[in-house]
Amino acid sequence: MPSELHQQAKRPVSAALAGPYGHPFHPILVTVPIGAWVGSLVFDIASHLVDDPDFLARGAMWLIALGVIGALVAAMVGFLDLFAIPAGTRAFRVGLIHMTLNLLVTVAYAGGFLWRHAGQGPSGSVGAGQLALNAATLAVLGVSGFLGGKLAYHYGVRVVDEATQAEGFVPPRGHSARH
Repeated sequence: MPSELHQQAKRPVSAALAGPYGHPFHPILVTVPIGAWVGSLVFDIASHLVDDPDFLARGAMWLIALGVIGALVAAMVGFLDLFAIPAGTRAFRVGLIHMTLNLLVTVAYAGGFLWRHAGQGPSGSVGAGQLALNAATLAVLGVSGFLGGKLAYHYGVRVVDEATQAEGFVPPRGHSARH
């Protein structure tokens, strides 16, 4: 039987802001920065494979900006989810590391955007340093995403209790369960 601390981590601090019980907004919102930043790395690499790379370099820069904005929105909701986890628990410690890595990633991407936007903006293929920063930052984001998955799938943060989950496995009336 789940402890009271465990149940606390499943309930939103504010359902209106963080999403109702069993439907947190944070996992939905993180798809924007993840997608934008993965796309920016694809554009960075592709800028080395085409004859006219300017549009790809500019596209990567704006995808990075979109990712930073999306990350800030996702972070606001993520903070609410973190506050639902009781302090002093393993889950809370994992949440703090997840948050810290995400903030570092967002700062690194914001710095990368400013670096690319400096002067006349991007032209030609993306520089090796900018590409390396993008790839390394995306790798750190992957580690943070693993920790976010551990919060949800291992510790059950903001996931409904097992009794509610079991409702999905009851066959409709008049039907038998098939294997």
